[in-house]
Amino acid sequence: MPQQGFPKIAGYRLVKQVGGGGFSIVYQAVHIEDHRVAACKVVSLTPKTTNAERKSLDKEMRVHSALKHKNVLEFINAVIVEPDGKTPYYPAFYMLLEFAAGGDLFDKIAPDVGIGEDIAHHYFLQLLAGMSFIHGEGVCHRDLKPENILLDAAGALKISDFGLSSVYKLKETGRTRQLSERCGSLPYVAPELNSNSPYDAEPVDVWGIGVILFTLLLGNTPWDEPTARSPEFKRYVSGQIYGDDPWTRLGDNVLSLILALLTIDPHKRMTLPEAFQHPWVYRQSQMANKGPVALAESLTQSLRESGDMAMLDPSQGVQTDADGDEMMMSATHQFTQSLLLFSQTQHGTKYTPAMTRFYASIPPAALLSVIEPAFASLGAQTKRPDQVQEEGHAKCFVRALDGRKQVLKGWIEVQPFEGWGSVDNSFCIMRRIEGDPIQWRKLWRAMIETPFVAPYAIRRDKAGNLLGI
Repeated sequence: MPQQGFPKIAGYRLVKQVGGGGFSIVYQAVHIEDHRVAACKVVSLTPKTTNAERKSLDKEMRVHSALKHKNVLEFINAVIVEPDGKTPYYPAFYMLLEFAAGGDLFDKIAPDVGIGEDIAHHYFLQLLAGMSFIHGEGVCHRDLKPENILLDAAGALKISDFGLSSVYKLKETGRTRQLSERCGSLPYVAPELNSNSPYDAEPVDVWGIGVILFTLLLGNTPWDEPTARSPEFKRYVSGQIYGDDPWTRLGDNVLSLILALLTIDPHKRMTLPEAFQHPWVYRQSQMANKGPVALAESLTQSLRESGDMAMLDPSQGVQTDADGDEMMMSATHQFTQSLLLFSQTQHGTKYTPAMTRFYASIPPAALLSVIEPAFASLGAQTKRPDQVQEEGHAKCFVRALDGRKQVLKGWIEVQPFEGWGSVDNSFCIMRRIEGDPIQWRKLWRAMIETPFVAPYAIRRDKAGNLLGI
């Protein structure tokens, strides 16, 4: 945390970093008196912050704070600390938000595998409901992608990050305007944004929803970008791709829905009201009456089958700590516990939403020294921070391009862990700060499977035996 410290926001105190993107850092915040937990998005302010950047942040807060829906991450409060030296606090925009204790939805999906139709249907209904409300308020999101689809403690879907959103419709009159700004992530952006012409707002989000549904079901996006530079998109436009894997894994019913959502011509593209009437959507939900444990198990089935979940839980009995994670344990739900979002560490059980983590049978310094060449062998770059780390801990920054040529960035954090009869083990977390959660998981798994790291990664085989010790 910055040396200047943070202000209290609506009674909440920022306690630790839990995430971050390219321009912000997200902290866990606790309200001690009310025993509540929230998230706080912190965007630094400096004398060099431009008026355009300030206006963009003001717009994000104004738009997000007006959107109140069960499938939209709640905006609670905000504070602005100016960089004028008049307060002892770190200068920044502070946005207090609902804490999405379930983490990223797409962090629970096995790359190139996806999830079953029933659980995909369950979350797609919630995505449609949230986006229908947002459009009803006259707002276009314009940045629908896996990083912005979160889960709360009970497993409900939450749409987040309205930094690129735009108001395109007046609720009072229904009058709409076209948009012109080019924005979004290439694998999820609509093809009409490739031209310089103004575009209609709602079809852009509909396209993003279609790509998200495809990615939920198959564990990857359909193309790098919707242009002639992408061989897959060219085959899609020509109609040749439907006989290719993974398209052949889609059932006829859901395929017809995806094709309607991903219609090239925005004027012919399916609308959200039409999507609700599609047979695949309006069919009875198979997950609606299932409990949180069953929901978590359905969501992570592909991870359990791939062996990823076996790396998260060494089944050691430890006690909770008392620094805010205990509050999280008492406030959370069976859903998050079933997802194994609490890790055993040297200091007790810690809330760890990143499901890209593992234990190793060598000390932190030794583990980092094999992780670095492992990433190098995968074409990724690593760099150790200049500041001195806590004794026994090790850390490095990693940057890579995923299979869709999009940037992945994050931190590798390694700390000592005592267990399995040894004091020389490690607990390693790969924290993503930018990029697709599915592709980040793919990089995590590839790193562990390299000959540099694999001999030391502790995991359980299907028979329940511990390996790597």
